[in-house]
Amino acid sequence: MTTARRAADDPRRRIPGTDSLLADLRLADAARRLGHGVVKEAVHTAQRRARGGEIPPEAVADLATALLPRTAGTLRPVLNATGVVLHTNLGRAPLSAAAVEAVQAASGYVDVEFDTESGTRARRGRGTLAALRAVVPRAEEVHVVNNGAAALVLAATVLAAGREIVVSRGELIEIGDGFRLPDLLVSTGAQLREVGTTNRTHLDDYRRAIGPRTGFLLKIHPSNFRVEGFTSSVSVADLATLGPPVVADIGSGLLTADPVLPEEPDADDWLAQGADLVTASGDKLLGGPQAGLLLGTREVVDALRAHPLARALRVDKLTLAALEATLLGPRPPAFTFLHADAQELRARAEELARRLTARQIPAGAVPSDGIVGGGGAPGVGLPGWAVRLPSGYTQALRAGEPCVVGRAERGHCLLDLRCVPAERDGELAGAVLRASTVVEAEHAGGRSAAERRGEAERRGAAEQRGEAEQRSEAERRGAGSQERGQAACE
Repeated sequence: MTTARRAADDPRRRIPGTDSLLADLRLADAARRLGHGVVKEAVHTAQRRARGGEIPPEAVADLATALLPRTAGTLRPVLNATGVVLHTNLGRAPLSAAAVEAVQAASGYVDVEFDTESGTRARRGRGTLAALRAVVPRAEEVHVVNNGAAALVLAATVLAAGREIVVSRGELIEIGDGFRLPDLLVSTGAQLREVGTTNRTHLDDYRRAIGPRTGFLLKIHPSNFRVEGFTSSVSVADLATLGPPVVADIGSGLLTADPVLPEEPDADDWLAQGADLVTASGDKLLGGPQAGLLLGTREVVDALRAHPLARALRVDKLTLAALEATLLGPRPPAFTFLHADAQELRARAEELARRLTARQIPAGAVPSDGIVGGGGAPGVGLPGWAVRLPSGYTQALRAGEPCVVGRAERGHCLLDLRCVPAERDGELAGAVLRASTVVEAEHAGGRSAAERRGEAERRGAAEQRGEAEQRSEAERRGAGSQERGQAACE
């Protein structure tokens, strides 16, 4: 065979050019929605795989379409099958359908700081602040900043810069990602006056530390750890008898009592005990967007809001919209997942395991204790159920579409259904079926990783497009993907 004949027969010569692929109606429509650069990158990736022999030239356009992201951003939606309700690494609380709708409505021009009746400037986020006061009526005034740490920074700056914050040694916590509360507080110019010991602090310890330089007494709920045994701590009610202002951080964002978490403090109770200011997070047990909530006396909150730092910490219109809808709307997903019925979870797990077993996938339903996560209710287990799969499914599920994050436990991958909406069970089953192709190929050991990836993508492309339509419909009905921290399948 001549060299010219061999070149003519080279299948790589049949790979479509970039311009012709971009003219494909599916890719042209995606370019208008996602941007030309995003679509072009998907085209180039598909072309490279065709040149490498992973796919035939005729499949390039289909693969480029399958590779397109759902949005123009890089954040990837995840099915949270870890059993952790507030998974920090997965974005903590998923927003409710009402909050998502409110964010969409607020994405354009809105009257965030404008009175449409008078045509003059109005108080920023007045509707959100009114909703927060309504949920916690013991708070004379409220304010919102961009996260829980910012709420404490603002309080320390306004009330204790150049002065002392009296705090128990047992409550000087590390809040995650290497950030420590003492470092955060002293960065404001305040000094810490530590009292008591790691395991025991008494009211007299605080009383002896109070002096002319005391800015406030700080009470911190150690929400991400638990100390047991020979311990004692001082209540907010007792601290309120000592004179200086009491600032109390509940951490987990619980605004009112929840019978599922009887040991978890809430803002309403600590205000009733006499706290002058309570700080909390919006994206934890409240189930809303990331935000720092400040609730307290009018004198203290007004002083915080008037400080120049408050301007640097203020939230945007989208956060205000999502927070208001969370406060006034139906229960958010985090509440639903926290209160999920164990028997309903069992029935779903057994049905899902049955469907998978019928397709020759070794699956079983097993008990699985979920947790709150997000630094809330340490040591509290949430009885539930999971689908147990061989450990080989761990990576394959994370690499698939949708991305499914389970957890590794005793040599298996568990898919805990607590934070998977029931209407997405079919989608989860489909993800496992697609992952089985990769798992089986790995066991067979007869193909390269690139070949296995290419086959999985080709086989899944058509099914993914159909499921994308189902997801869109489910999202309009309020479905959303929804934390097991570092225990997620690794």
